Amino acid sequence: MQTQNLKESCTPLKSTCYNEYNALMAKGIQAEIKQIKPFSSVEEEAFLAILRTSDKLQQQLVELLKQHELSPTQFNALRILRGAGEAGLPCSEIGERMINHDPDITRLLDRLEQRDFVQRRREQKDRRVHTARITPMGMETLKKLDRPIEEFHRRIMAQVGETSLKSLIRLLERVRYSSAN
Repeated sequence: MQTQNLKESCTPLKSTCYNEYNALMAKGIQAEIKQIKPFSSVEEEAFLAILRTSDKLQQQLVELLKQHELSPTQFNALRILRGAGEAGLPCSEIGERMINHDPDITRLLDRLEQRDFVQRRREQKDRRVHTARITPMGMETLKKLDRPIEEFHRRIMAQVGETSLKSLIRLLERVRYSSAN
């Protein structure tokens, strides 16, 4: 990414680099995607900025999780099951809690079960329901990732500041709520 390379090549003392970085950042999403004509609306620009940001964050998360041979979807499912505790969760509820929609939770859990990160059992009361639980190996894998993920979040969001992050969270909630109606 052009901004990342520019930022990394500049030291704090090089004001020309700082000015170049700020000039590139001021151009925003239009410059990043090299779009010549203006957006048709501010809503379109905001929408594309959200998608572009999500993609960039997702790419970086993929790289971090790749070291542990996990996908972001697998990581999300493991975190959900860790939060559920010993009771575990039915597959359908895991699907409802996922950050990114995955139409095939069964196959996702199959892959995690093959790696001994998850175990599933049929419920005695309703044999149609399978409850998934995280295994000790799954817990250990998440434990290894806790600090790197926390550092990743801090590094990515460091320039934004707590007040702005809280505003961003509220704004994104409004967007999600309005998109659900």
